[in-house]
Amino acid sequence: MKPFTSMQSTSKPQHVKRLLQADRLFGMTSVPTPSVLRMPAGGGATVAGGSSKGASIGAVSVESKRMQLDVLDREHVKGCKKCRLCEGRTNTVFGDGDANARLMFIGEGPGFDEDKQGVPFVGRAGQLLNKMIAAMGLTREEVYICNIVKCRPPNNRDPAADEVIACTPYLHEQVRIVEPEVIVALGSPASKLLLDTQTSIGRLRGQFHDYHYTNLSGEVSSISLMPTYHPAYLLRSPHEKKKTWDDLQMVMKLMGLPLPQR
Repeated sequence: MKPFTSMQSTSKPQHVKRLLQADRLFGMTSVPTPSVLRMPAGGGATVAGGSSKGASIGAVSVESKRMQLDVLDREHVKGCKKCRLCEGRTNTVFGDGDANARLMFIGEGPGFDEDKQGVPFVGRAGQLLNKMIAAMGLTREEVYICNIVKCRPPNNRDPAADEVIACTPYLHEQVRIVEPEVIVALGSPASKLLLDTQTSIGRLRGQFHDYHYTNLSGEVSSISLMPTYHPAYLLRSPHEKKKTWDDLQMVMKLMGLPLPQR
């Protein structure tokens, strides 16, 4: 997130405008206050809600992350034929957003619009996800978004077990490279895969879990993971939006993002 260098009293800052445009998605009566500067441990000012990682690891390392993701996509994912999903795809759908994001959203697989454009979450569910991100006081460009599988399953069905097995090494590598502070798993398939469980999404959501992975230094580490409902499910079951907003507010609190004023 770019620092706010100027906030004229005669107009609302763009940060607040984005939140107001979220259509009060989760029944909010107010919006989070604009980002303010804070001092991370180790010195150097960063914007609350923006990435403090860039300041600590340096621009070269951020560029290295971008390059690693690009190589993974270009040399491995785009031409992948490890499962039958490759037979019907128009485009592979790798990922979108900040390679150094603090927050990562993971869904199950691309749909019709994503397959056509090669970008995750650009259909109706993607439009809702954009509003969810805006309600958190962030933009799509400040987070990282991807799916378990990189090719569209026929008729938007859930990915089959063999398809997941073939594709998840790419996902785990994306997580290892981006190394977010928090992961939001969107829906049951993503939540169950990342947590290696058969527990229902209704029981998983509402609390943080540990996602274990091997970091870039070769050490086993963990990332806080919040399971919540998939935007496509929320389109069919809008009464569950309140629960999802509760989950996202827990994520905001953990990340130090400003919560809505009550």
